[in-house]
Amino acid sequence: MADGLIATEANTLLSTLLATFPWIQLHTGLPGAAGTSNVATNSTRVQATWNSPSGGAGTNSNDLVWSSVPADEDYTHFTAWTASTAGSCGFSGIVTAPAVVTTDTFKILAGSLSVSFTLAS
Repeated sequence: MADGLIATEANTLLSTLLATFPWIQLHTGLPGAAGTSNVATNSTRVQATWNSPSGGAGTNSNDLVWSSVPADEDYTHFTAWTASTAGSCGFSGIVTAPAVVTTDTFKILAGSLSVSFTLAS
């Protein structure tokens, strides 16, 4: 038996969390407690829209696209923000992706960015 949130409550919390922090920024290492460390050279934040959470997990409903990346980099993490610039960072996570080369387009396809809570069972 696992400890965690009740599914209905997890889905409600996720709905609020994802609506509050829709702007996704890429990082080349751990973002740190404030979400400001190791920001990718491509520092543009892209707005995510989200599917309704289910089973304690929410996924992006749109493709997240960064065009013409300005440097060769490995994106390892992301942060979620309240605004396209400045704002507050709400959470971070891991990105599993191949390295990008200058002028590449980097995409996180719809349904590929997942945010979840551990559920009680």
